[in-house]
Amino acid sequence: MRNQKTSKPLAKTVKELGEHAIIELMRSHFEPMPKVVVPFGDDVSAVPLDTVVGDVAVLKADMLVAATDVPAGMSLWQTARKSVVMNVSDFAAKGVQPQAVQVSLGLPGKMKRADLVELAKGLNAGAREYGAYIVGGDTGEACDLIISVQIFGVGSKGASMLRGGARAGDVLAVTGLFGRSAAGLRLLLDPKFKASSAIRTALLDAVCMPKARLQEGLALAGLGAVSASIDSSDGLAWCIHELSSQSGVGFVVSNLPIAEEAKQFATLNHLDAAELALYGGEEYELVVTIKPEMWRKAQEVVEAAGGKLFRIGEATVDKCVVLNFDGVKHDVEARGYEHFKS
Repeated sequence: MRNQKTSKPLAKTVKELGEHAIIELMRSHFEPMPKVVVPFGDDVSAVPLDTVVGDVAVLKADMLVAATDVPAGMSLWQTARKSVVMNVSDFAAKGVQPQAVQVSLGLPGKMKRADLVELAKGLNAGAREYGAYIVGGDTGEACDLIISVQIFGVGSKGASMLRGGARAGDVLAVTGLFGRSAAGLRLLLDPKFKASSAIRTALLDAVCMPKARLQEGLALAGLGAVSASIDSSDGLAWCIHELSSQSGVGFVVSNLPIAEEAKQFATLNHLDAAELALYGGEEYELVVTIKPEMWRKAQEVVEAAGGKLFRIGEATVDKCVVLNFDGVKHDVEARGYEHFKS
């Protein structure tokens, strides 16, 4: 008799599938839109507005659910603001200015009037911080607080910064340092973790008051130096792997961008700072590849926009993602934050 290979049983629940598999399963049943501008699965979606001028309507939707996405200690104002900022971050990764915001709210019946006021103020603060306005939405009763945000903007088809497009030799760069959010979340969720007062403030601020790198994204899009771009909210390692997969290249990370606060927190609590930086998520930085001949100019325009651009590695022909640490190469795992699994 021939040996028969045993196949892995199909996942039957969303918990077993995980977020990425759920999206792929749903996508397989959708009829694809002809002449799509941005491939399904990028940071945003885009629909042609004018075939002559080349303008596109840029769309993004994301949500927060209190039970799974909002740690204890985070205020309703901060929660509402963050629900907008996380969407703006995806616009930043594409170099598009958000213009209009719609919000759908699932509200528990016992929620108080004062709580609604805090939500409204937080939503407005998040929109206005990045030059957008809330123009409508929907409300309904729910067992838990749900904030679903949809953002609209107008972009140019020829200026899209997609996840695919990196080439071997391109510079791998980020707009900030990593690890603060992962450390801050640990402080919020588990009292056993310790930090000095100053470090605690910085780490909790990273979780509760994140910043979208919109001005940096707009500046890079205007320069035309970016070959591939992604928002880092699912974790640095996962995002680098996503750029690798979409672009058909590999990456060598030679300068891991770990925040000093994350290093100190890791030392005090006997944790791995590299683990916090690579696999934490919720950072909302931009992870980009820059054409090597335009690297200096890219740094200049980002600094002129009030930000920084850190060179952390380069794209390679070999389609592996590795960390070069003291001359020794270590594989970077393709994992990060994933709903239903993380």
